[in-house]
Amino acid sequence: MSGPTLVIELAEPVSPAALQEFRALMAGLSSHLEEKRPGFFDVNVPAERLGVEDGREEDRRKPFPLPLLRGTSVDGELAALVGFNPQREDWRRPFLVYLMGPDAGDEGIFEAEHEDEPEVEAVLGFRPTHAVNVSACCNGGIDHVATALLTAAVMDVIGGVAKAELLDGQAAVVAGLPGVLGITDDEWTVLGTAEFLRAWVGQPGFRLLK
Repeated sequence: MSGPTLVIELAEPVSPAALQEFRALMAGLSSHLEEKRPGFFDVNVPAERLGVEDGREEDRRKPFPLPLLRGTSVDGELAALVGFNPQREDWRRPFLVYLMGPDAGDEGIFEAEHEDEPEVEAVLGFRPTHAVNVSACCNGGIDHVATALLTAAVMDVIGGVAKAELLDGQAAVVAGLPGVLGITDDEWTVLGTAEFLRAWVGQPGFRLLK
């Protein structure tokens, strides 16, 4: 991918009900959606629908007036995603968001990415059975912000723990943020909740490792 990727580590397979809510979330956030297989979404997600304004021309970002979604209904439909103005959206912001693991798809990739991570597992307190990758197809500053917020939105639906690789010096920045579950001893990986991702985005100079 040409942009940043975050991983959601899961302690168990995604249930059919959770997969349905995952699908409804992606449909509600996306201006374009193609589900290549169950749990593998090729999408365009306007940054505005994630609660931020894409201000690339002025190299800035600011909160969007009515942020994010407030939940899903019992039938998996998006219950309330309001506050975005379609005339202001960038409809072309592409992502690949995909579930992987045994009986879910990309099992070989999952095994390769989780082959030797004892420090990560020690922080997690479990060995991941599955994971969701959230990968941006662009690498501007707004794409890093959108990747973190999209990952947090997915975690709200399916649970799990976010795993992010760190740039030099970032361990000291993230260590005191809410929702941090731990940082590996080599200070190259942080594990945290959706709350952590949203707090991290608010830090000056926020950027993910590409």
